[in-house]
Amino acid sequence: MTIEVDNLRIRFGTREVVKGVSFRVEGGESFGIVGESGSGKSTVLRAMAGLNQQWDGRIAFSGRMVEGRREPAFFRTVQMVFQDPYGSLHPRQTIDRILSELPLVHGMDGIDRRIAKVLSDVALPQSARFRYPHQLSGGQRQRVAIARALIANPQVLLLDEPTSALDVSVQAEILNLLSDLRAERRLTYVMVSHNLSVIAHLCGRVGVMINGEMVEQVSAEDLRLGRVHHPHTLELRSLSVELEEPV
Repeated sequence: MTIEVDNLRIRFGTREVVKGVSFRVEGGESFGIVGESGSGKSTVLRAMAGLNQQWDGRIAFSGRMVEGRREPAFFRTVQMVFQDPYGSLHPRQTIDRILSELPLVHGMDGIDRRIAKVLSDVALPQSARFRYPHQLSGGQRQRVAIARALIANPQVLLLDEPTSALDVSVQAEILNLLSDLRAERRLTYVMVSHNLSVIAHLCGRVGVMINGEMVEQVSAEDLRLGRVHHPHTLELRSLSVELEEPV
């Protein structure tokens, strides 16, 4: 599914926090948005997901423009994975209940089968189904969050710092899982992070944001080789110890 964002502007009160951001993501591509805290990157993602309904500009999925308020069917196509898996999972619901919610809302059949498959897809044991979030590790909770996003068979995942709350070894596992899922399901990703190495690991192209503007778009390969132009991109690159090869 192709994604187009054109001249996106977002204000909070009198303050403009996203200033005319534009980019295009081809179907099956993984596009990263990198920037420091307060750069506007997560605000862009939330507008795309329909969580922030007050914006100006154009957002389109496969050529179909969306408005601030989305129809329920939109959320079968586009799903979001949040930064903090513990905060995004209801602490008093079992994993089974958490994963059942979206299929129930959309009247989908075969819920038991769907849950079993999606747990297998994210490499969680079937026994995890009847546990609570606090009984799982941070990495397992993020796998549940990914499973919840996948259960309706979406075409797009919007990833908001999906590994920042995890330790380094678990980060790599989750990034590799996301890479495998994208290939297997032909998903389109837009991922935001403050960590350039994480973005370069998963994304073929990167947009760099500062103060609400996307100041440069560059391939991950050019990023690794230092073929960048904007001073802020150079600064972010110099702060990154090592840009990993993409999976």
